[in-house]
Amino acid sequence: MSAVTAGWAFTAACGVAVAAMLVTTRVGPRRAEWALKPLAASSFVAAAIAWGALDSRFGTALLVGLGCSWWGDVLLISRSKRLFLAGLVAFLLGHVAYAVAFALRGVDPTVTGIALVGAAVAVVPVARWLLPHVEPPMKLPVLAYMTVISAMVALAIGTVAAHGGGGTPWIVVGAVGFYLSDLSVARDRFVAPGWDNKLWGWPLYFGAQCVLAWCVTATA
Repeated sequence: MSAVTAGWAFTAACGVAVAAMLVTTRVGPRRAEWALKPLAASSFVAAAIAWGALDSRFGTALLVGLGCSWWGDVLLISRSKRLFLAGLVAFLLGHVAYAVAFALRGVDPTVTGIALVGAAVAVVPVARWLLPHVEPPMKLPVLAYMTVISAMVALAIGTVAAHGGGGTPWIVVGAVGFYLSDLSVARDRFVAPGWDNKLWGWPLYFGAQCVLAWCVTATA
């Protein structure tokens, strides 16, 4: 099996694991998530390695981000507030790694600046919706997370612009998909817990991670 084929095989495995998670968290056994979620996360990490993540600084930085996301996925399986905070930190570090990857690839400063302003405007209604539901000790970590993920998306837009779309505009698709999927996590944890959050959040999140894993090939 070629490395490219292996990457797509791991991606398919991720999709199957996500589908199984949606079924088991709805009808049982719910404990299956403890096996299926690490499997899904391991699959996008393995896909990135198969596609050559270790062959460039950009790819390696993306791989670090995927690895941090792996830890975030595992930590968020539990409903423990302490583990949720640890998972939030893991994902925050993942976004930092993605931001570093995009910076290493090169960004258009003007476009990145405009994207940062747009992200700052977009985060205002999100904060107004979410923060009233967040307990005081978690407000600062949540705000920090929102700031970092917004910067990550802006840098994703900036790196695609710097290369004239060269390599792949899929970098933006992966970054924005990750951003949007976090709204489902926020809604589930702070606003309105329920399986419906997973129904759209998990496919969007794991799909975004698989897209970013594939983007390790976009070194120019």
